[in-house]
Amino acid sequence: MAVEDETTVNRSYAVTIPASVREDLDLEPGDQLRWDVDDDGRLVAEIVRERYGAAEDLEPVDMGETDAVEVTESYDWS
Repeated sequence: MAVEDETTVNRSYAVTIPASVREDLDLEPGDQLRWDVDDDGRLVAEIVRERYGAAEDLEPVDMGETDAVEVTESYDWS
């Protein structure tokens, strides 16, 4: 798994994660990185996964009666 690559910090301090690293770590849009500097001064980035559809298997919750308004007609905004 030892993927090594380089990137440059731009003027707004943003970086692009190299494709080889993204692929090796299976990074997807929505994933977040938690940054830390260890005691030896090395940068450590922990992946915080935010996968789309993560709550698809959850059952709906019955909220009982609500004060919600029923939409009876729609409007074409175009």
